[in-house]
Amino acid sequence: MKQFKILLLLLITYTLVSCGSSQKKNNSTSSETTYQFKKDTDKTYFTILQLNDVYEIAPIQGGMYGGMARVETVHKQLLEESKNTMLVLAGDFLSPSLLGTMKYNGERVRGKQMVEVMNAMNFDLVAFGNHEFDLSFTHLQDRLNESKFDWISANVLHNVDGKHSYFHKVVDGKKQSLKDTFIKEFKNPDGTTLKVGFISVCIPSNPKSYVHYGDMYKEIQRSYNEIKDNVDIVLGLTHASLTQDKEIAKLLPNVPLIIGGHEHTNSYTEVGEVTITKADANAKTAYIHRFEYNPKTKGVNFKSELKEINKSIPFDAKVKEVVDKWQVVLEDKIQEVVSNPYEVIYKATEPLDARESTIRTVQTNMGKIIAESMSLAYNNEVDCALVNGGSVRIDDVLSGDVNAVDIFRVLPYGGEILKVKIKGSLLKEVLDFGVESSGTGAYLQRFNAKKVNGLWELKNGKLQENQTYTVAFSDYLLRGLDIPMLSNKSEGVINVYTPEVGEVAYDIRKAVVNFLKQNQI
Repeated sequence: MKQFKILLLLLITYTLVSCGSSQKKNNSTSSETTYQFKKDTDKTYFTILQLNDVYEIAPIQGGMYGGMARVETVHKQLLEESKNTMLVLAGDFLSPSLLGTMKYNGERVRGKQMVEVMNAMNFDLVAFGNHEFDLSFTHLQDRLNESKFDWISANVLHNVDGKHSYFHKVVDGKKQSLKDTFIKEFKNPDGTTLKVGFISVCIPSNPKSYVHYGDMYKEIQRSYNEIKDNVDIVLGLTHASLTQDKEIAKLLPNVPLIIGGHEHTNSYTEVGEVTITKADANAKTAYIHRFEYNPKTKGVNFKSELKEINKSIPFDAKVKEVVDKWQVVLEDKIQEVVSNPYEVIYKATEPLDARESTIRTVQTNMGKIIAESMSLAYNNEVDCALVNGGSVRIDDVLSGDVNAVDIFRVLPYGGEILKVKIKGSLLKEVLDFGVESSGTGAYLQRFNAKKVNGLWELKNGKLQENQTYTVAFSDYLLRGLDIPMLSNKSEGVINVYTPEVGEVAYDIRKAVVNFLKQNQI
């Protein structure tokens, strides 16, 4: 019995020692539990609040989720918990957004509202996302100059006639070059300093003449090698697909955390000793990462909490004031088309897919709703309805309560629905071209047009090239831009009816709102 007790005591002691020697610990937690370390004066503690892919400054889904004023409330709570707190965003925030398409003081907003709100929130650091380059160079430069936070990326450079240099911002009349790395210093109560380095890359999915994309993997390895000996910890702040982030994790096994973006659904992924986190788009959730660093052992522990940003969180008054200023601009414009922007017009029990990766590649339920709305705008007296996937700009899904503002987010540029008499031969060319354009904005979302055994079937049967059809088109398609053989001057276009002010077809967004109201679940 005595030997048994001794063995048991040794086993317990071994277990406790083993647990206490852990160098790194990750916990993916729910939004309902707050995890904090028991503070040790010999260690340094810091917190990172993570957002990614935020296009809307105000709450979405009927006010239920999101809202940057709510995020700021969480941010200030974390600052009260610890002054060693950072607020970061892993790319995609200047575009696309409904507000960005509106005019303010005679100019399109183009992300100005987001920078103003983020400045009010005292953001520390952002990564470039692919959608930042939706803007022209001139407008991107304006946003860079207006921003009071730091930007990083190792593989994104400004291209001028084949010469590559870092992007820059102008502060007090002087150029400040952006960097491919960033170092944040945190203070311990005893006065010692902890240096945390950040490295970043952006997915090269939005080619622009003024942008040079270096190889993501080579550049993040290079930047890691350059910074690792100058800091205590290196973290990733990336805007890449999860698959690409996993490859980066394999490449850099000593980076404990990759704060990621690009995907719009939250995820927590472990690759060896590396953790990859992504929050939900539009601040529906945010990740809170609480770190503990032991300078003696150089051990890093961190605990990650996925925090739901919902209506239970009060608005920060200062940030709400900025948000409200911009919301007035938005609401005034929407009320020119629909009287009540926030009326719930539809309950989406199944998410309506308007993501760029799908709406430009396959038929989606959101695409079908838009096309069917176009048909209904002409009392279904058309043979089919076609809209280009590039008209859909939200790059997200709609779920739960849907209001008119959401539809304007889906179709920010609006436009008329044209009723076109067209020869069957040209219609076939257009439909075929739409299929061949999968992956681009010219891909067509369709209603009453499907291909069966290699042949196109319309509302009343197989398409006949020698017949004439009546088709509802989004007005952009008749400009000859997405589909080169189709314009109002094309030989196969017999007649184009343009709706008048007051008709449902005068604005495609009004048509979708009208359709959803009639088809509420």
